Amino acid sequence: MTTSENDPVFESLLEFLRQSRGFDFTGYKRSSLQRRVRKQMQSHNIDNFGDYLDYLQVHPEEFLPLFNTILINVTGFYRDLNAWQYLQRQVINRNFDLESDRKPIRVWSAGCASGEEAYTLAMILADSLGIEKFRQRVKIYATDLDEEALSQARHASYSDKDLNSFPQELRDRFFEQVGNLYVFRPDLRRAVIFGRHDLVQDAPISRLDLLVCRNTLMYFNAETQGKILQRFHFALKNSGILFLGKAEMLLTHTNLFTPINLQHRIFRPVPKNNRQRTVTLVPLIDDEMDNAIERYSRVREIAFDSVSLAQLIIDLNGNLILANTPARTLFNINLLDLGRPLQDLEISYRPLELRSYLDEIYRTRSNIVVNDVVRNLRDNTTQYLDVQFNLLEDNNGEMLGVSITFTDVTRYHELQEELQRANQELETANEELQSSNEELETTNEELQSTNEELETTNEELQSTNEELETMNEELQSTNEELQTINDELRQRTSELNQANAFLNSILTSLQAGVVVVNGQFNILTWNEEAENMWGLRADEVQEQSILSLDIGLPVEQLREPIRNCLTGTTNSQEITLEAVNRRGKRIQCRISLNPLISHERERQGVILLMEEVEILDQ
Repeated sequence: MTTSENDPVFESLLEFLRQSRGFDFTGYKRSSLQRRVRKQMQSHNIDNFGDYLDYLQVHPEEFLPLFNTILINVTGFYRDLNAWQYLQRQVINRNFDLESDRKPIRVWSAGCASGEEAYTLAMILADSLGIEKFRQRVKIYATDLDEEALSQARHASYSDKDLNSFPQELRDRFFEQVGNLYVFRPDLRRAVIFGRHDLVQDAPISRLDLLVCRNTLMYFNAETQGKILQRFHFALKNSGILFLGKAEMLLTHTNLFTPINLQHRIFRPVPKNNRQRTVTLVPLIDDEMDNAIERYSRVREIAFDSVSLAQLIIDLNGNLILANTPARTLFNINLLDLGRPLQDLEISYRPLELRSYLDEIYRTRSNIVVNDVVRNLRDNTTQYLDVQFNLLEDNNGEMLGVSITFTDVTRYHELQEELQRANQELETANEELQSSNEELETTNEELQSTNEELETTNEELQSTNEELETMNEELQSTNEELQTINDELRQRTSELNQANAFLNSILTSLQAGVVVVNGQFNILTWNEEAENMWGLRADEVQEQSILSLDIGLPVEQLREPIRNCLTGTTNSQEITLEAVNRRGKRIQCRISLNPLISHERERQGVILLMEEVEILDQ
């Protein structure tokens, strides 16, 4: 019998994800990984991994929701506030050279999710160094495997709910309110660089002063955790700091890290020259080249925003992800529009239908130039634009999106000259240092049996603690989803109550008896005026057949007119019957019959309007 931990079908599913999408989950804990995959399978009513593998092969659009389910992005500003306060006051303020004006500080936020942790680092470093020194010295590299979470992090915009975990004073200092959202200060935002990074496969960022990786290691098995920690040890300076989550204690990795404060999970690497090991590395890019790359990345980011041509960047999902200052000014685009679908914005169809050209460039994989596009301005003048579409591809030829450039050629249009402009493709990914690490060869002396038992017990407790923390984050994610559904249900219930009150007010105000019957002649509505005419209350006749009522109205004569309305023989009909009202008076009752039409244009019943037109005798 195959255990769930070694299910060959599930392993085939993981191998398919690795080969088809480049996501290697083989180092993740099988229990939590299978639980997340089963959660996504339930949304399609699939109960075994083999059928789900077949479903993925037929429906490639399923990869995105699957990865979003596996990669739990539960995070927040100043998460575990006491730990962050200790890091700032007892570690950063005492161990970092805060007085220097030039010495760079390099920080890596690994597994940054939607960016709250990276911006928390920026705030505490800016608070300790001062704004000016922060801009001069600090570089924060924030990485994650989830591209969708990174896209949200790059926007640096958060709701009031996201910021409720820290004081108003910090919110006022570090965020600018734009509509209903709060945007992180642009001058500090430039120090934070986001990029996709796989902790298991990609080379680590080196020469770090601080490495923050909180509640990420707990998703990996023990072997993969060990490999990642070796990379972290290589990445940190001897004086560097490692800051982990509350579920990660490193009890079995004392040869790599020693605790500064175990309660808050803050560690210092064992100095590399004190460890008995043999390490062979491919030579790294020297410091001068590394600094040049950093300067190039900074210049490229500023240059895109300051270039004189209006430029938009559209990703493969059709979302507007970047717009420089001239584009935002020319087309009235604000920061809140970044990340929205292009089709929701006016620029998608005015002055040019952009979506058809996007479809063509993806189909032909060739650049497109549209000349002399006419744009009518509000001052009754005409502007002419050359619109250039450039396909963005990486070094492997994979399409990443499209760059759209708008060139104002109004002053040249009268001379009928076509401008030829050279297209420059923007690089969309930061180059990472290439290095390969040779497997660390060490020889461990055998521990005494009592130590082995203790280490085994500690590992089991650590694994249980990590599993509980994982389930806690999953429950938190599920609670947030349920809260959203409850809010929607509450809103719809309120709308339904308002509609019912509105309808009852109309029925009560009518000076005629109103009776609504369904297709089986059963009474659905019986208003107050009908009660006054025939002497029966609404609760006495509800769901009763109108033909079975014993009132002063010859109801049998209504059978045929009601049936005609239900079958569509007539759309409306009016008859007058002799009747006796509840006071015993003989009257002539005029009855108008009209069909009850549903929103799907089906006849669901008949509306009868009853009015007393003449009293025959006393």
